[in-house]
Amino acid sequence: MEVLLAYKGVIVFAWLLSLFVLERIFPASTLKDKREWLEKYVPVRVRRNICLWCCNLLLSPFVVIPLTIWATIHVIGWRPDVLSGGVGIIVDIILLDCLIYWWHRINHEIPFLWRFHEIHHLDMNLDTTSALRFHFGEVIISALMRVLVIVLFDIPLVSVIIFETILLIATIFHHSNLRLAHGVEKVLSMFIVTPEIHWVHHHALRRDTDSNYGTVFSFWDKIFRSRSDTKRTLNMKIGVEGARDKSLLQLFLKPFMMRKD
Repeated sequence: MEVLLAYKGVIVFAWLLSLFVLERIFPASTLKDKREWLEKYVPVRVRRNICLWCCNLLLSPFVVIPLTIWATIHVIGWRPDVLSGGVGIIVDIILLDCLIYWWHRINHEIPFLWRFHEIHHLDMNLDTTSALRFHFGEVIISALMRVLVIVLFDIPLVSVIIFETILLIATIFHHSNLRLAHGVEKVLSMFIVTPEIHWVHHHALRRDTDSNYGTVFSFWDKIFRSRSDTKRTLNMKIGVEGARDKSLLQLFLKPFMMRKD
């Protein structure tokens, strides 16, 4: 298990670092009014996103990993032999991605969950670090939900680790500001979620925010009729409709504050 987690960490960090550099060399969208080097390549929002990520990294060995291991030990035990080996891993990846689609969608539809998930959407620009920007409350709630899924569906630990590696790679990719050839992205979007698809999900227009919930595979939104007809434009407004991003402390506190509406 330790070896798999180590491989996962190395692969994801290498992918993140590579896209972080590439999207700054070949950006799809540029902020022309940013002249200072630090603010151009590592702006305040990026540093804020990284701080949120570091907080969640601290939760991983104390909350997420122990809960995941506990769940894989306490599975119901109904898994048939046909779902062993490579076949089982493929089935698990498809199943888990479908369940992530619905969990993501529920986070938008249930006000209590949206309080935490909104922190991710308050980012007013998108790049690889946006994929790391989640409130610690959402991470804890998602970890508890993962326990339920693993126990009920009898998911082995190896499938969980492989899927989470794919999930993180996909999430970093479709949040990225990397410029891609239109033909390449069009082909990729037939199978997986690309920036062109996911940027619409971050459009600061609620009807678009509540669409395009897919994470790895792009067909779930078509199947469940949640695909937006809006096409991405590089100048589209990103964020939450009627709201602006907050300071780091305000982002930590926002889900717990009394709402005026």
